[in-house]
Amino acid sequence: MNPTQDQNNVRETAQEALRQNRPKNQGRQFALWFGALILGGILGWLGIQPLNELFNFIATVFTRLFQFIAIPTIFLAVITTLAELGGNKETGRIFMHAVTYTLLTTICAAAIGLGLYLYVAPGNLPIELLNEGQSAVPMQNFKSLSYYDHILSVIPNNVLLPFTTGNVLSVMIIAAATGLALAFMPRTENREQLMKVIQGLQELAFTLIRALLAVLPVGIIAFAGQLSAQIEAGVIVGALGKYTLVVLGGNAIQIFLILPLILVLRGLNPLTVFRKMAPALAVALFTKSSAGTLPVTLACSEQNLKVNPKVSRFVLPICTTINMNGCAAFILVTSLFVMQNAGMELTMGTMITWLFIAVLAAIGNAGVPMGCYFLTLSLMSGIGAPVGLMGIILPIYTIIDMIETAENVWSDSAVCAMTDHDLKGQLSEDGPIPAAL
Repeated sequence: MNPTQDQNNVRETAQEALRQNRPKNQGRQFALWFGALILGGILGWLGIQPLNELFNFIATVFTRLFQFIAIPTIFLAVITTLAELGGNKETGRIFMHAVTYTLLTTICAAAIGLGLYLYVAPGNLPIELLNEGQSAVPMQNFKSLSYYDHILSVIPNNVLLPFTTGNVLSVMIIAAATGLALAFMPRTENREQLMKVIQGLQELAFTLIRALLAVLPVGIIAFAGQLSAQIEAGVIVGALGKYTLVVLGGNAIQIFLILPLILVLRGLNPLTVFRKMAPALAVALFTKSSAGTLPVTLACSEQNLKVNPKVSRFVLPICTTINMNGCAAFILVTSLFVMQNAGMELTMGTMITWLFIAVLAAIGNAGVPMGCYFLTLSLMSGIGAPVGLMGIILPIYTIIDMIETAENVWSDSAVCAMTDHDLKGQLSEDGPIPAAL
């Protein structure tokens, strides 16, 4: 037997071992995460103040760790993808499928939110409650911006600032420019050495993510305890009940009906897609950051869903910043609720106009915690609406943000799966692809 055959046999044996052990490992991991969720919920419900403070601390640590690794992961994924695909006609084909499905799912989410808002018809809040909410608005993190200012804010004027401020769209612009430049560079030895360094950094980022996932049960306990304490404190009661019902009800319809229906119409089994992407959805739920969840989403799509890396490593980083189903619905419903309480007339034309404003604003939003909240706050301030209501919404936004982020990642997964399904057999098998996860 020659060395090549030996190498092939070793590879086949290794792959067979992975196939045999992976289901067991996934089942064990799911049981561990679910147990952590239950334990955290029980401990949070007890209302022990020192324990709740510890949960808040641990949750903040995990959120910061995911934010720390998220920006480099997005940056490297976009560069390596465009560097290999940028000069290829396949890039445009993948991009058009991704954008088409993104617009379809985002418009559906906003339309469902509008329909529920009209059906449930939340009433106005007492003026005293609005005045109390004014003091809760975190104005130090917010300033009123025009739409031109929003556009200018994502155009970088130096290399480091987007990374230090966490401006995901600016990072994407830098990464896209770098990746395309590498794609069209002559294939010299210097270019290949630079690509090896970038791919090595990408492998390093994925190794850090795997280490973080290994201790994630501790974070799940903390996040679940934090959420349980907020529910036990009664933050979702009273005058905001109907508003909350509209937002969460719209999310549920999008998650469990609309996205599965679109998958079925494209010839995919939504239960299979959902099950194989479940680890990413769980991370999204508790981190409240689709950008921070991206490495896990990439791993699930390629290792579990078997998506072509040429598709996943191009579609998912883009979807992280433009495919914001939950954000579009939140912006629309919240804007209508605030304008209604301000006494503004809400005609059907006005509501349809705001539907498209919400979709466009969501597409430009960064996939980070509180991103939709501050974007909505900016829009409302820009039209002179009372931002005090945003302070009343703030206590329940933590729960809304969790569900919206999971919805966004579920939609990202669906867009990726449909794009891969549509282009099955149409993408070339030859040529290098970005570094493996």
